[in-house]
Amino acid sequence: MKFIHEDFLLHSKSARTLYHKFSETEPIFDYHCHLSPKDIAENRKFNDLFEIWLEGDHYKWRAMRANGVAERLVTGDATPVEKFRAWAATVPNTLRNPLYHWTHLELKRHFGISYLLDASTADRIWRRANDQLAGSQLTTQGILKKFKVTAVCTTDDPTDDLQYHRAAAAASDLPTTLLPAFRPDKALTVNQPIVFNAWVAKLEEAADTEISSFGAFLKALKNRHDFFHANGCRLSDHGLNHCFSDFCSETVAAGIFAKARKGKILDASDYSRFGAFMMLFFGRLDAEKNWTKQLHLGALRNNNSRLLAEIGPDTGFDSIGDFPQLTTLAAYLNRLESEKALPKTILYNLNPADNYAFAAMIGNFQDGSVPGRIQYGSGWWFLDQKEGMEWQINAISNLGLLSRFVGMVTDSRSFMSYPRHEYFRRVLCNLIGRDIENGELPDDDELIGPMIRNICHNNARDYMAFPLKTTRATQVKRSK
Repeated sequence: MKFIHEDFLLHSKSARTLYHKFSETEPIFDYHCHLSPKDIAENRKFNDLFEIWLEGDHYKWRAMRANGVAERLVTGDATPVEKFRAWAATVPNTLRNPLYHWTHLELKRHFGISYLLDASTADRIWRRANDQLAGSQLTTQGILKKFKVTAVCTTDDPTDDLQYHRAAAAASDLPTTLLPAFRPDKALTVNQPIVFNAWVAKLEEAADTEISSFGAFLKALKNRHDFFHANGCRLSDHGLNHCFSDFCSETVAAGIFAKARKGKILDASDYSRFGAFMMLFFGRLDAEKNWTKQLHLGALRNNNSRLLAEIGPDTGFDSIGDFPQLTTLAAYLNRLESEKALPKTILYNLNPADNYAFAAMIGNFQDGSVPGRIQYGSGWWFLDQKEGMEWQINAISNLGLLSRFVGMVTDSRSFMSYPRHEYFRRVLCNLIGRDIENGELPDDDELIGPMIRNICHNNARDYMAFPLKTTRATQVKRSK
């Protein structure tokens, strides 16, 4: 089968040279993903191809539903092999969807399987993959080694005790650095008082303190921020519809907090003001510790209320939102900048209509202190595909410095997803190679090659400045 071959997606001699000479063998710096720290620390061994490939992949679940597959065979009580066969029968219908590329790239890179997946090959692929999973090479830690992953940053609630991050740090035979990322989204949920108060109870336990006032709430969050820092965290992450800019005083925020603690339903203005106060608070904490802040903006979540109630969140019922982004984003960044408290920041947009606006926004807040201090992040979620990647690369090239771009993120719950970095690198090299062939860039390996290599790995490594495992003398143990 001449499909996923060595020059896949590389449509010129220049593209092939860039990829094979400067990109192909670079390690992976995975600074944003949703992998399980427990699975990594315990070196999970997968029982079958369903567990490693379909267990939590809502991209595939959406495609299966669109193909008329019953929910029983998607997230229901069907057996693993039945679910896999349903996915295999769906794959031929994903032509021109990035899933078709990813599926066959993942099969080839993990298992050496190069024939097409469909209903007729499903059982053969199932057996061959499962035979390999029974060995010791495709455990979670084995996969990280196979794909030369130097660092993994998971996405973690402030109440997490980080026990699995510490366990992975202590594993002398795991060269990958596993670090947390601070994701305090639930601290903003005063508009859902039941959810908010349940989470505050967890925060009280994690911080070992009673939260009887807004001041105590802020102190507990700072306690957890300090704890994450002591355990190697250098990243925060926020998933928001849009930034908040209805800034208010601490007194006003405290009043809103008090109402939420009493279970009162708040109006939209209270939620917006509280969110604006808290996001400034988190920005200041990040700046104090020289962390990098990630803002994931624009998801319209949980659109199918019936299936949300039956199956739960993060199961394939989110979409691209059409929120006004730029005025509030500019106000938020400017407020922190005016206080000299704007941390290094990566902006991710979900609506492609915002591409050029986001790429332009980062230029307003560069200050010469750090190359690429404010970053326009890689194509995210629905934009994490060939066309979306090209759009993002073109936007940052035209309005910023592509050479300083911190590159691809895995952004996945699946250990099968690391070939997405290869996919991105092929897209990048093909795009730059085309410019060389057209005479729009010099045909100069010494000029172009280092840029490719840096985007693939080194820019992210240098920008994040993580305490990588190979340089850490000791591991910090939990203390309250």
